[in-house]
Amino acid sequence: MKTWDAGVGSFAAADYVVFAVMLLVSAAVGVYYAWADRGQRSSSDFLTGGRRLTALPVSLSLTASFMSAITVLSNPAEVYRYGANIVFYGVSYVITMVVTSEVFLPVFYRLAITSTYEYLELRFSRATRLLGTVLFIVQTILYTGIVIYAPALALNQVTGMDLWGAVISTGLVCTFYCTMGGLRAVVWTDVFQLSVMLAGFLSVIIRSVDQQGGVIPIISDSEQGGRLNFWDFDPNPLRRHTFWTISIGGTFVWSSIYGINQAQVQRYISCKSISQARLSLYINLLGLLFILLCSVFAGMCLYSVYKHCDPWTAGLVSAPDQLMPYLVMDILRDYPGLPGLFVAAAYSGSLSTVSSSINALATVTVEDLLRPYTSMNNWFSALLLFAALLYGVLCIGMAGLASLLGGILQAAISIFGIIGGPLLGLFTLGIICPFANSKGALTGLLSGLVLSLWVGIGAQFYPPPPVMARPLSLTTEGCNLSTAGNLTWTSTTPGQTQMSFTTVPVHNNGDT
Repeated sequence: MKTWDAGVGSFAAADYVVFAVMLLVSAAVGVYYAWADRGQRSSSDFLTGGRRLTALPVSLSLTASFMSAITVLSNPAEVYRYGANIVFYGVSYVITMVVTSEVFLPVFYRLAITSTYEYLELRFSRATRLLGTVLFIVQTILYTGIVIYAPALALNQVTGMDLWGAVISTGLVCTFYCTMGGLRAVVWTDVFQLSVMLAGFLSVIIRSVDQQGGVIPIISDSEQGGRLNFWDFDPNPLRRHTFWTISIGGTFVWSSIYGINQAQVQRYISCKSISQARLSLYINLLGLLFILLCSVFAGMCLYSVYKHCDPWTAGLVSAPDQLMPYLVMDILRDYPGLPGLFVAAAYSGSLSTVSSSINALATVTVEDLLRPYTSMNNWFSALLLFAALLYGVLCIGMAGLASLLGGILQAAISIFGIIGGPLLGLFTLGIICPFANSKGALTGLLSGLVLSLWVGIGAQFYPPPPVMARPLSLTTEGCNLSTAGNLTWTSTTPGQTQMSFTTVPVHNNGDT
């Protein structure tokens, strides 16, 4: 019988080494491209890689850009609490790539524009372009700050890793290689960070499968626990995660990201031909599907391990996003370096998203807010570097603000969808409705923004009742409370003798 403290874990030296290597490699890519492109750097090289990139690195960068730490931490927790029907996001991915490839890509690529919002001035008016740019900047700064802070908080509370040290170091490294190397550095660091994300997922999955006695027991546990709830075709739009809300709602969300978001569009228009750009989207689709399957199966592993003693209900973690880090520190603590690999995977998700955002923010600021009103062409390269540096600092500052928002974090994340929806409608109107004019476009954008704000903010004040959210059952029947107030978790896994886990004192969780 073996007993250990299963509360908040701590990093070993090997874990810090793995994490540091990930940051150093990312920074080194920026240094390399700054040196390789010395003497021939132009604004086109910085913003679009000189339009000479090929499909494979661009596709991997597209995959990494919005597969943030939210994917690494929240998707498995979502499966653990609500079931595996989020796998139907795969349907929305397929539809999104077809729509983007056939509707949005040809327009942006053939116009040879650098900022997507240039299209709004060409199609409608300069006022429409400016409003679209400002909305994009607001949503991106809000979202990026939270992408930096939220995973840092979850990982800090479970692993003991220094919160602000991680926030500032990742923010500074992102800013450094974006400023030094431009889009090519961002793309190639995304390729590296995507491989780290996959390695982190696979380390958890492989160890879970080994501990639980194979893939079949994990699937069986998930089925018995109601987690394989795929066939829910309820048409009620208020229900959480049915086939229709995920596949159709997800299509609109991902179309606003891949179809019109500057961070994504800037990548595929940097390809050397339109056929390479289309190929990058479809290779990216395979990457999205693979990461989705990994995150869903990781959630099934999470449930299989804790099906008799839920750490969240028992008060061992204070938020669902901490469940995956808790599992990592639990099952990988005897393998120095692997917890560090998973944390590096989570932060790689953050780095890829933040670097994409910084590069996109610098692009739209210079191209949409400065270039039309100034003739300082010789200064544009310096302005781009300054803008990238400024937005890096702003995003780190937004992470600090996010730490003060508490329960409003979810509302701030919703801003991404609230603003992205009306912008998607605006671009779609311009492309498929030749009779639309600038007055109608501005009116539609503003009215759509007001309506989506009303719905989004109202959802925060009036959350859906449990009958609509339908969280699945979790139990602590395998946990035994001792008289000292400590939790003793007794668990038997296939091929192993019974082990006792003594953990931190239980505290009540209001959400449960």
